[in-house]
Amino acid sequence: MVSDNEKGLVLAVASSVFIGSSFILKKKGLKRAAANGTRAGIGGYTYLLEPLWWVGLVTMTFGEIANFVAYVYAPAVLVTPLGALSIIISAVLAHFLLNEKLKKMGVWGCVCCIVGSVMIVIHAPQEQTPNSVQEIWKLAMQPAFLIYVAASMSIVLALILYCEPLCGQTNVLVYIGICSLMGSLTVMSIKAVGIAVKLTLEGINQIWYPETWFFVIVAAVCVVTQMIYLNKALDTFNAAIVSPIYYVMFTTLTIVASAIMFKDWYGQDTESITSEICGFITVLTGTVILHATREEEQASLGRVRWQESGKSFNEEHLVRLYSPPDHQENKTPNKTVTVLN
Repeated sequence: MVSDNEKGLVLAVASSVFIGSSFILKKKGLKRAAANGTRAGIGGYTYLLEPLWWVGLVTMTFGEIANFVAYVYAPAVLVTPLGALSIIISAVLAHFLLNEKLKKMGVWGCVCCIVGSVMIVIHAPQEQTPNSVQEIWKLAMQPAFLIYVAASMSIVLALILYCEPLCGQTNVLVYIGICSLMGSLTVMSIKAVGIAVKLTLEGINQIWYPETWFFVIVAAVCVVTQMIYLNKALDTFNAAIVSPIYYVMFTTLTIVASAIMFKDWYGQDTESITSEICGFITVLTGTVILHATREEEQASLGRVRWQESGKSFNEEHLVRLYSPPDHQENKTPNKTVTVLN
């Protein structure tokens, strides 16, 4: 007979496969949509009309559902580290399907991210699972967690209103920061909903409690926000870079949020705390390496010579291109363009 842990293991692995693949499917869908309309990275929603993007969304939904159910059957210390598999899957698929080359240093960055995240999860304190939604509500109303929520929302608003217009297109941490902060709140809400569903199936009805529906609404709002800014991140930066950084930040913030809400840090021994600090340092190192080796998605530099109508090649102009042609407007409709190799 299959144990609950084995069920959770299978679901967690399946979740990583689905989620890792969804990054690539959505990225390809975003590229197709950008060719026919406004890019998601600059506020466009043309991708909503692209079937491949919806396939990616459905794939990600299956992955998230599998991940959600995995937490019902297995402890977080088993399920969470397996999320690193999605990094490997998306990086490999991006390398072959999107031609987003991952350099050797980028590979080492991925390794550091995975090792560091696993260290954090392994040495994180054991969860004390609440027995009701009301108990979770009391934990959520603790001053320490309310401060975390207020700080997270303040940072998210600052990133959206101030940082995104200034450097959202050049700094991957802006979009990923928004996704990760909202994601940590999503997990707390999803955990509450999961406990409510599990208790209800066991005969202890939690559906009619208003706290249950509050957590459902919070989870829905956070998920929608994550989706919007994850789309922007994928449309602007390489999937091989977005995936590991998102995993690292999301995992770290989720562990912090869980520790604050459930007070799991109390009673930790020196060895565990030291291991967690080492894990954070390793994660930070991997993030810096990945960010430093990011490959910009831009057209190759080249010289272009054009001849304006009615003029000879003696009056030719030489320019250097820096932006992809599909992101530029054609402002010289009456010019014949010749590319010099």
